[in-house]
Amino acid sequence: MGRRAGDYNHGMSRSLDNPIDPPKVTASAKAWPVERIRAEFPILATQSHGRPLVYLDNGATTQKPQAVIQAELEFYRTQNANIHRGVYELSQDATTAYEGARHKVAKFVNAAEDAEIIFTRGTTESINLVAAGFARTVLKAGDEIIVTALEHHSNIVPWQMAAEVTGAILKVVPINDAGELRMDEYAKLLSDRTKMVAVTHLSNALGTINDVNKIATLAHERGAAVLIDGAQWVAHHHTDVQAIGCDFYAFSSHKLYGPTGVGVLYGKRSWLEKLPPYQGGGDMIETVSFEKTTYAPLPNKFEAGTPNIAGGIGLAAAIDYLLAAGLDAAAAYERELITYATEKLLAVPGLRILGTAREKGSVISFVVENPPIASLDLGMALDREGIAVRTGHHCCMPLMARLSVPSTTRASFAMYNTEAEVDFLAATLTKIVTARAAAPNAVPAPAASNGTGVAFPTSAGESPDAVAEEIAEVFEFLGDKEAKGEQLLDYAKELPSNFDLLKRLTERVPGCQAQVYLLSRPSPTDAKRLEFVADADAQIVRGEIQMLQQLFSGQQAKDILAFDVNKFFTRIGLEHFLSQQRRNGLGSMIERIRTSAKKL
Repeated sequence: MGRRAGDYNHGMSRSLDNPIDPPKVTASAKAWPVERIRAEFPILATQSHGRPLVYLDNGATTQKPQAVIQAELEFYRTQNANIHRGVYELSQDATTAYEGARHKVAKFVNAAEDAEIIFTRGTTESINLVAAGFARTVLKAGDEIIVTALEHHSNIVPWQMAAEVTGAILKVVPINDAGELRMDEYAKLLSDRTKMVAVTHLSNALGTINDVNKIATLAHERGAAVLIDGAQWVAHHHTDVQAIGCDFYAFSSHKLYGPTGVGVLYGKRSWLEKLPPYQGGGDMIETVSFEKTTYAPLPNKFEAGTPNIAGGIGLAAAIDYLLAAGLDAAAAYERELITYATEKLLAVPGLRILGTAREKGSVISFVVENPPIASLDLGMALDREGIAVRTGHHCCMPLMARLSVPSTTRASFAMYNTEAEVDFLAATLTKIVTARAAAPNAVPAPAASNGTGVAFPTSAGESPDAVAEEIAEVFEFLGDKEAKGEQLLDYAKELPSNFDLLKRLTERVPGCQAQVYLLSRPSPTDAKRLEFVADADAQIVRGEIQMLQQLFSGQQAKDILAFDVNKFFTRIGLEHFLSQQRRNGLGSMIERIRTSAKKL
């Protein structure tokens, strides 16, 4: 089971043959001073895998300018104290700075007053706050909540939870094939029973920009409240909550060049006074007795406990930075960059862009279909060249189902990205696709053995522990995580191709970033032994499957259940190699195996 020299992903080498020159930052032909902007973000001068970092995952989080980093540092160096409670000067200074940040946010989104700005941990908590409040005081059985097919899970799940406890009904606005909302269908869904319309301003998965003004107007005509998820919008365009007319608007600092762990909920005063507190504790109370508690006025009513003071101050610094740089000019530059990137990516062989809305923002999601390359494999191949993109369902599983794809690769852009980076991305993708197309198919064909048409592997050793020792020897010899990744890809070449057959025979294993199908049975010769066969559409996951089959297939059920798999993965170093999402996927496969073993 030793590691063999071989091409990455059947032709995609660890560092591509004849590597493309890394991008050189040059000034845009337009007026936007992209070189100066980039110089103000320290991380953009770093490297990834020994190559210049090309950061194209801004939809997940934006990088931070030195001004934001310095603002947080200076708070901890010169102002650190708890707020609102202390009578001493340091506490008063910290309170002034924090409330100054609230004022700055209020002006940034054009709230009517500072008290309409609630600080939270992020967009997700902001939406949960509103959904929980509606569940407690507004919604009742038969009421309706409208969301859209474009929503992030954070704007779906809280409303499902609210519907479950109240008997309300969740309705969904469909999209067309371009990824645009069917506004005619939205109008039909609205009724006197509609209590909430919750919609994204800019889709994190497709980049679609929704007409939130029209959405709000139509909802208010039927007496419904409107919540806008602005997480992807606020860093790229001006935000005016009064012009939109929404009742609530939610966004996160970390997607606005600010710190993580800070979010904003704008709410109209009339609504915020009506909704109950989200959490109880310090700073949100007026008086407390064992008989009754009264609550503090806005905004403190919704801000229990010590907040992320430094984060709020960092958010204010991010807003200052963005406005000083020029939000309108940045938006114009990004629009040109997205147009340029779309043209370049469409020229990559076999690549298809999902989401072609007429009004589109800073996101391009795509799949490679000819030859087919799983988004997980594509993201890993790009990462090895220093390009950071996001792969998976982007917390939009219903949207992926509507598009009939398991996942996409997403490049999301910010004001510091360049045409040179786009060129490098397109050239690298072309290299990857060409290498995969030219590579021979080294995957073994399955050996049919029974009525299912698949062969179930028998035991690779006398026990999982014995097999684990052999595998551990290989991984301990390899050393670094890249070599371990190569080993998993070598394992993938040994796994018979059963994907299409298993897809017809069984259901997909949930929780995996890739498409994984697993079929198990008691051994025909010993009913206490478990045999299973599995396959996936991503090569790295196929390697994990091959390792799991070596460990567990054909083994006694009691030995499978007794094996400490977490200790084993720690020993071979996979906990440092796998992302959290891929650890979850591996965990889902192991749980499916253990569940089958328990039944024997």
